[in-house]
Amino acid sequence: MRGRDGREPERPRSRPHDVTEHHVTYRELQMDPTQMTAVELVAAYGSRSLSPVEATTAILDRIGTADGDLGAYCLVDGDRALDQARASEARWLSDHPQGLLDGVPVSIKDIFLTDGWPTLRGSRSIDPDQPWTVDSPVAARLRADGMVFLGKTTTPELAWKAVTDSPLTGITRNPADPRLTAGGSSGGSAAAVAAGMGPCSVGTDGGGSVRIPASFCGIVGFKPTHGRIPLYPASPFGPLAHAGPMTRTVEDAALMMDILALPDPRDPTSLAPPQRTYRGEFNREVAGLHVAYSRDLGYANVDREVAAVVDAVVRRIDEAGLPVTEADPGFTDPIEAFEVLWASGAATLLDTMAATSPGTREKVDPGLGRVWDRGERISAVEYLRARDVAAQAGITMGSFHEEHNVLLTPAVGIPAFEAGHEVPPGSGLERWPQWATFSFPFNLTQQPAISIPVGVTAAGLPVGLQIVGPRHSDDLVLAVARFVEWLLEQ
Repeated sequence: MRGRDGREPERPRSRPHDVTEHHVTYRELQMDPTQMTAVELVAAYGSRSLSPVEATTAILDRIGTADGDLGAYCLVDGDRALDQARASEARWLSDHPQGLLDGVPVSIKDIFLTDGWPTLRGSRSIDPDQPWTVDSPVAARLRADGMVFLGKTTTPELAWKAVTDSPLTGITRNPADPRLTAGGSSGGSAAAVAAGMGPCSVGTDGGGSVRIPASFCGIVGFKPTHGRIPLYPASPFGPLAHAGPMTRTVEDAALMMDILALPDPRDPTSLAPPQRTYRGEFNREVAGLHVAYSRDLGYANVDREVAAVVDAVVRRIDEAGLPVTEADPGFTDPIEAFEVLWASGAATLLDTMAATSPGTREKVDPGLGRVWDRGERISAVEYLRARDVAAQAGITMGSFHEEHNVLLTPAVGIPAFEAGHEVPPGSGLERWPQWATFSFPFNLTQQPAISIPVGVTAAGLPVGLQIVGPRHSDDLVLAVARFVEWLLEQ
């Protein structure tokens, strides 16, 4: 691999991207709406070759036939979806679409409050019969844009781990191989998008929960800068918590960001409105960037097949005129600090739930119960020390990005493993952060990071490439991701 040796890099080739270029009659091509991207659906609505009702009906049919094996949805509301689709169809027929993705079906992880639907968060300790009348910022933005709400996707209880199974909803499986996990904690969203049960979803990411299932299922999963997508109620995982789009393409992720990335007064950490649109920036030129590649962050274990797939795509990036230098970020494994912050957040939330819901201790997922127990033993001093580790990692990455615009790594160091387990059976590991080594450090640093699919193992299991940028460089991360996506399309 060539490094930054002073040579003038070749200009990476330009890529077409404008939605107006999709001059296609989808019925003539007999395209399946369940396999179309959000951009393709919008183009089809605009050309009157497909209606939101037709697309929604096809996707609901797909959910009906596929989700019994996968368990991606914990709630499907076909009547509401079709009502919203009919309203969208009327807007398109009058040439007055409501938003960027008016009429595009979307699913919502069962962590986000959604008016009219229970938000049970994979827990048997939450009363489903209480009033559900509040939209989270995520649900409110999607609704205001005119998107069609299909239902809610599964999560492990309180989104506590990087696989998706819970005592409430059972096991969520991987469309690439249903014997295997979809990853987590946004595994339901990833499985839904990968299996054609909706072109886009929104998940949460406190330690990799968007990027890990995106990598395992072969889709795009983007964790923007902390605060870029506002959250309400406040996450108990505090500075680790992010929300992000999960889609089939980088362009769809950029469009979702334009919908979701506006401030909300209920989140005091939400950032000011973006100065540019993400879709306007995602396809910009990236020639001249300084790109670093770390195969293992200096300490992580990586499966040989995963390493081979990622090495190969990094070589292609370098050969395409975007020079890549091998460089590790320079921090040591921050797993202990992460687990202190994670357990503290879990214990805070569970203590609150136990005070109002008798029997929570007996109902909770046993693995989450162990995290709860650890969290209750953590002192304020330990918590603040962990926050200092996170701050120092952020400072280290800030210095790193003075030299390197973006960092490339594997998204996950292993392919998907047997469903129903927190760690790969026979691995000798005990806790999910031990194998999620590439994701949680960038929750500690609050940086934007994306996983995009770049290949498969010999068994056909998806492998993701992670692209990490400095804080507030969400548009840059999307642009590099689009360049890589385009490169792999050639």
